[in-house]
Amino acid sequence: MSKILTVCAGLAAATLSLSAWAKLPPQSDEAKAKAAEAAAKTAHGGKVANFQLCKSMDKVAAAYFAQAKKEGKAVKPAAATEPCADPGPFVYTPPPPAGAASAAPAAPAAAVAKAPAPKK
Repeated sequence: MSKILTVCAGLAAATLSLSAWAKLPPQSDEAKAKAAEAAAKTAHGGKVANFQLCKSMDKVAAAYFAQAKKEGKAVKPAAATEPCADPGPFVYTPPPPAGAASAAPAAPAAAVAKAPAPKK
């Protein structure tokens, strides 16, 4: 039994060491754009979840204070918190391509001084 476990552990270690040497090819621009959009969607989903949690906490707190008031308890709410911020619908505007910013000329053509032609 111990021989089997030793062999399995050795195979697992060999697999891990081989995968550490593997290198993936660089991503294409399209794949990078899709990954950026997916990250933006995920971030927006987190904002929506936080908004929904905030609204539900406000609803529970309001129900608690109404019940306490009905029972005649003097309950003082905690310090005022900021209102829940609705993130709105998901809108993604991709950033401009990286090559567009570097394609602008460094200096106008008129500003470049021309060297005089050599005399013969």
